[in-house]
Amino acid sequence: MRNEVYLKHSPFGELGLIVMENCETIGKWIDDHLLEMRRPFLDEGLELPDSFIINKKEVRFSNGEGKVFLEESVRGKDIYIVTDIGNYNITYTMFGYVNRKSPDDHLQDVKRVLSAMAGKARRITLIMPLLYSSRQHSRKGRESLDCAMALQELEKLGVDDILTFDAHDPTIQNAVPLISFENLYPTLDIVKRFISDERELFKEPSKMLLISPDTGAMDRAVYYSSVLGFDIGLFYKRRDHSKVIKGKNPIVQHEYIGKDVKDCNILIVDDMIASGESVFDIVEELKKREAGRIFVATTYALFTEGIDKFNRFYEAGLIDRLYTTNLSYVPEAARQAPWFSEVDMSEFIARVVNRLNFDQSISDLIDNRKSINELLSYAKKLK
Repeated sequence: MRNEVYLKHSPFGELGLIVMENCETIGKWIDDHLLEMRRPFLDEGLELPDSFIINKKEVRFSNGEGKVFLEESVRGKDIYIVTDIGNYNITYTMFGYVNRKSPDDHLQDVKRVLSAMAGKARRITLIMPLLYSSRQHSRKGRESLDCAMALQELEKLGVDDILTFDAHDPTIQNAVPLISFENLYPTLDIVKRFISDERELFKEPSKMLLISPDTGAMDRAVYYSSVLGFDIGLFYKRRDHSKVIKGKNPIVQHEYIGKDVKDCNILIVDDMIASGESVFDIVEELKKREAGRIFVATTYALFTEGIDKFNRFYEAGLIDRLYTTNLSYVPEAARQAPWFSEVDMSEFIARVVNRLNFDQSISDLIDNRKSINELLSYAKKLK
């Protein structure tokens, strides 16, 4: 663990974590990392509690209404709320039926927490890795702007800072220009895990190729390319705009722009996998062009259509491995699959929280290009 210098700064306030029930596992790991980071400084006068997590109850009544009850005082504290609005595995009973919490339910619970604090906290930072309705960031015709409305409502309820990861469109922060909005990236941790698992691929960088699945992910692919030193290719989704199926225009064909992929090992990078159909189409196109091993790196793997097709593609030798973070819920069946590799982000979040609590800059955590270059230099020495 990198040695952080805390004592040059005073804490903004007593640190408090409010971990929503939709992310209890990663919340506990964040708490453990924070305790471990501060333990060496006990001799310098820092007080260390048994846990930074503030006890609370999330209650649901039989008619579906809910409330949040905080069991500890938050007065004067520097509060960090951690939530995963993408966790569909949280259930409650309404009129005898079992319902799964939707992103709307999770957002409402966050607002209940803010209401329960009643403005007594010194500062409130919301850590929402998967940004609520982030794919509804712009208006095309008469449609709702859910993400912008949610951010503005959170601001009015007292949120001072918002931390998210790999926002679909970071310019959504223009909806709340008067509060801090930090868009973080898991690139360093994904690259670290990729190098650890696939070190032999770096012996021949010329045989590696980065693929952007569409024009929207091109900036991300360019960033990966710049830090890894791999060439880059692009698939363009040609859609049938005369039809709408499941809320989207169906993809007619994937057009490829880039160098020949024959015998090249491929890393496909994207922010999110929903059903995975785009990735499957691209994998098939790459295999038609005689590509070598194919890996996928994504911040969020939602598996909205299940994992059966991922299993079939792996068994057929079409996909070697999928790298994704634990920033949002992943079903246990996927976690146990041989093609799945999870990247733990709890220590990274703990470092961000620790720095913010001590009023330190997180600029090098926002753009961790230097750390990635150091990691690559170290990997090359081990070859």
